[in-house]
Order: sequence, then C-alpha cells, then structure tokens
Amino acid sequence: MKTKTKLWIGIVAGLLLVVGTLGGVKAAQIGSMIDAGKSFVPPPESVASAKVEAVEWAATRAGVATLVAVQGVTLAAELPGVVREIAFQSGTSVKRGQVLVKFDTSTEEAQLAASVADASLARINLERAVTLRQGGSSAQADLDVAEARAKQADAAVQSLQATIAKKTIRAPFDGRIAIRQVELGQVVAAGTPIASLQSVSPIHAEFWSPQQSLADLRLRQRVRMRVDIFPGSTWEGEVTTINPEVEVATRNVRVRATFENPDGRLKPGMFASVEVVSSEKRSVLVIPATAVIYAPYGDSVFVLEEKGDAPGKAATVARQKFVRLGERRGDFVEAVSGLSAGETIVSGGAFKLRNGSAVAVNNALAPDVEMAPRPADR
Repeated sequence: MKTKTKLWIGIVAGLLLVVGTLGGVKAAQIGSMIDAGKSFVPPPESVASAKVEAVEWAATRAGVATLVAVQGVTLAAELPGVVREIAFQSGTSVKRGQVLVKFDTSTEEAQLAASVADASLARINLERAVTLRQGGSSAQADLDVAEARAKQADAAVQSLQATIAKKTIRAPFDGRIAIRQVELGQVVAAGTPIASLQSVSPIHAEFWSPQQSLADLRLRQRVRMRVDIFPGSTWEGEVTTINPEVEVATRNVRVRATFENPDGRLKPGMFASVEVVSSEKRSVLVIPATAVIYAPYGDSVFVLEEKGDAPGKAATVARQKFVRLGERRGDFVEAVSGLSAGETIVSGGAFKLRNGSAVAVNNALAPDVEMAPRPADR
C-alpha cells in the first residue's frame, strides 16, 4: 500500500514538473513576442508623388451639344409621277443644281409641243389684229381678244414648262445625300420622300447654357468640342448664335456654335461635349486626380512630410489633409482649398495609407498625367 502511494506521488510530481516546464517555456515565448511587437516598425509603403502646381486656366463652361447641319432637307416629290431616272448614289456628295431624280414627263412634253404651236398661232393672229386695227379695218374689241388669247397661250406654255421642271429633282445646295427611298419605275405620290440631303461642312453644335452664363457669353467666343467616337480629336469653333430668349421652364438659353468639318467625320445628330472658353484666365492649384481619396465625409489627399525619428535620421511620412475640389481637366483637378503650391503629395498608392504612415517614394512606375490625355494605341 505504501509502495503504491509513493508511485502515485512520483507520477503526479513528474506531471507537475512537465506542466511547469512547458508553461515556463510558453510564457517566455509570449513575453519575447510582446517585446518584439513593441519594438516592431512596419516597413514603409511604396508610393508615387507629385507637386502641387500653380497654373493659369482659362475659364470654361462645359455643355452637352447635338450636332446640326447648317442646311438640311428631305427631298420629296412635289408632283405625282413615275421615276424614270435616278442620277445619284446613296451616301455621296452632290453639288448644287445637280440632277438627282427625273420623273416621266412624256405626257407633259407632248402637251407642251401643242401649247407652243398654239402660242405661235396666237402671236401671228395678234400681229394681224394690230395691223388691221392700225388700218382701221377692225374694231378695238378684236385686238383686245387677240392680245388676251396670246397671253393665255404663253401662260399655258410656261405652266407646262414649270410642271416639267418640277418633275426633275435637283440638289438645292452642296451636301451629302442619304440613302434613297425610291426605285426606278416606282409610282410616287406628291410629298413622297426621296432622300435626305445634309450640308456637313461647316456644321453647327447646339447646346443649352444656364442663364447665369449670359453675362460671359459673347458672339465669336472660342468653343472647344470633342466626340466620344473620336477620343483623340478636338475641334475648335466659335459661338455664332445666342438665342434672344431664355426658356421659362428650365431658365436655360440655347446657344449655337459653328465648326469646320472638311473631312465630314462629324455627322448631324451626333452627341458632343463642348467647352465655351473665356478669354480671361485665373490662377489655380492643380493636382493629379489619382491623388484624391473620395469619401462621403470629404475628399482628402496625403501630403508627404519629413519626420526625424532619431538624431541624424529622417523618415518620410504621409499626413492626410482634407481638400475642396473644383474644375477637372484631363488628368488634373483643381484644389480650391486645403493645399499650398509646392507641397508634395501622394499621387499613386494613397488607398493603402493611413495618417502618419511611413512611405518610400518611387516614381518609376507612376503614370503620366496630361491635360489632354489620349488612349494608348493597341
């Protein structure tokens, strides 16, 4: 019995010794980890930087425009008839006065020949009546009848000539003609559309501007235009018309600008973005748009500062500053308040920073920022 008791006491003592040894080792490990955590300094984050620049921007007012042809009509048949000739190709350029479509005029031409003969006879009878009247051989009434008959015959000739002319459709101005809507041999009624004709050079851009802009809008003011289907191109034009009235419902005024379009790339009906450029310039502070952290509670940027952690050592840290933004142009945005010219800010990698983070500046992979960026060719 005493032997078993001594055995159990030895086992318990051994277990306690093992547990105490393991606990001491673990406590030492935890203590060393805590000490290491207290002395741990996270490595600096790699970021790109840029300077806050003071530049001069010409005041602009942006708008959304619709392109409108200087002259545009839908050619239609004025009289009923049968299409006998189509003298144009769909989508081509035509000149003013060019014959486009001819209708059958055989009946009118036959009637014209008869009317011409009738008018010739009426003129002969008029000359005879004048001679007889001068000799006193006829009454004045006979001369009046002959004169009226000659005028009627001439009017009939002119009427038939006008009818024949109306059955020949000509281009009223230079332009580009659309897809034709008639075919050879087709019987068309009066008013049947034939094709649309649009003058494409120059071309108008019409847009709406708020009534507050009337104080700055001027005729011949410079306008810059871009269209999304040609992202690398910009057109320069000028304001040619400012509507004399303001829309009551929207309090906006309708403005028309005119642009040269020699290559015909701009088409009536296209959507475009326009900027009315003022002759006056203003000084602004600009930063890359990639530097801004947008948030519901306010937009901010990280400013780089030098901080001395120890004598002879300095570290670059990022301090968050809230800013108020203004106009955006290209890759740049105006900083209305919160920054000063010459400050260095984080332009890339700001999303991974917090206030006071240590950073390492590396501009090797920083993207180019441009006032008029263009997409890279692929």
